[in-house]
Parts: sequence; structure tokens; C-alpha cells
Amino acid sequence: MSAIDHYAYGLLTPVVAYVISSVGSMLGLLLTSRARLVSVKESRYWLTGAAVAIGGTGIWTMHFTAMMGFAVHGTAIRYDVPLTVGSAIIAIVVVAAGLFLVRLGGERPGFLFGGGALTGLGVAGMHYLGMAAMNMSAHVSYDPLLVAASVLIAVAAATTALWFTLRVHGALRIGGAALVMGVAVTGMHFTGMHAMAVEVHQDPVPITGARPIDFMLPVIVGISMITMGLLLALVLSPSERELRREREFLDRLQRHRDGSVAPATGEGAPEVDLFGTPRGPAVS
Repeated sequence: MSAIDHYAYGLLTPVVAYVISSVGSMLGLLLTSRARLVSVKESRYWLTGAAVAIGGTGIWTMHFTAMMGFAVHGTAIRYDVPLTVGSAIIAIVVVAAGLFLVRLGGERPGFLFGGGALTGLGVAGMHYLGMAAMNMSAHVSYDPLLVAASVLIAVAAATTALWFTLRVHGALRIGGAALVMGVAVTGMHFTGMHAMAVEVHQDPVPITGARPIDFMLPVIVGISMITMGLLLALVLSPSERELRREREFLDRLQRHRDGSVAPATGEGAPEVDLFGTPRGPAVS
């Protein structure tokens, strides 16, 4: 019988982890949908927020929540604080790198797949760094095939997520895409976890580090404040529809300035203003 128990609290931790991943992904996609409709300078702020939402909440918080249900019979588990915090920073940084890369290259395949590979490898690195942060009185080894599978899943999930950030808009589509991203992220996590094998030491050794529960209050408070801040930014900013209308108006105005839109002439052809509204005959 394996010493590892991936579901010490039953389905509670995987279900909660999936919900957290989906919520973080949805918030990130909402932010990237705004980034597509604003100037390059403004989009940096939206993309940074999206990186925090997807990388911090959708990936790292999901990872740590799922780890709350991970136990090894015969030994306690403690976490190295610097490595655990470092894994969170890596998750946000690699997602930001992927988002900015596809923002630079648009839908060109090289940028999309390059960003997906960069982000996927970074997410896999975050996952295994987080696992390396676990201190226990045991010897840990990994199945190379399952490790490779988890890395491939991470790259595929990251590429799909970046494609969603370029194409998906509208609440229903974003919601559906977020559910798919949640499946991919949690699937990568549990594939990587099942790659681990543990052999508990016969003679226990001292274990240093923080207990998993010690991280929960800072994580809950921090993620809640960040999520509320990002949601508040979305609520207070112009809606996606308003931004689209503004962008269409500015494009139409620019075409008029360039002289590329000539006034309609000829019998039966109404004259239109900058808003595309037909001008009727003057009323005396």
C-alpha cells in the first residue's frame, strides 16, 4: 500500500481547487478581453492584472489548495517558506511573460506557441518547485514518464489559455473557456502529483518549515483582497461593449481625417455622420 494519500479530505480539496482555478481563469480572461480594446500603454495594466488572476489564483492558489489534501502516512509535512513563496512568484511571472508575448505578436503562430511553451514550462517548474518545498521524513522520487506527461499537459494548457485570451469575449464564452482552463490546470497538477513516490524513513528525522494550515490565512486574505481589487477595477471601468463602440468611433473618425471615407453621393444614397447615422433632410 502506498504511503501517499492524495485525497486526505475526500473530494473536498480537488473540487475546491477546481473552482478556484476556474474563477481565477475567468477573471483573467475578463481582464484580457479589456486589454484587447485599449491602447498598448493601458493594456499593460490589464495584462498585469490578468497575470495575477490566472497565475496567482487560477494556478498557484489551486495548487496549494489541492496540496492541503495531500498526506503521507508515517510522517508530517512541512513547507519551506521561501521556496513556496518563490513558486507563487514564478507562476505570476511566467503567465505575464506569455500574455505580453502574445499581445506583442497577436495571433501569429510563432508567438502563440512560443508563449505557450514558455508559460507551460514555467508553470510545470512552479509545480515541481512547490513540491520540492515539502519537507518530510521520507525519500521522494518521481516517475519520469508521468513528469513528462505533466509538462506536456502544462504546455498544452498554457497554449490553449493564451489562445483564449486572444479570441474569447462575452460572459458565456469566457465562462466556458474558464471551465476548460480549470480542467487543464487541475489535470496537470494531479498528473504531476501522481508522478511522486515516497519511501518513509524508518528512523524519523527532524522536520523544519511551516505547516500547511499556517499558509491558509495569508493566502485567503491576500487572494480575496487581490480578487476584489481586480473585480472593482472591472466594475468601475467602461464595459466591453462601451470600449468596442469607442474604438469603432475612433477608427471611423481616423478614416474621415485620412479622407478614406468619402461622403455618400448619388440618388438614394444617404449621407452619414461620424457615428454612422444617416443624416435626414433639414427641417425648416
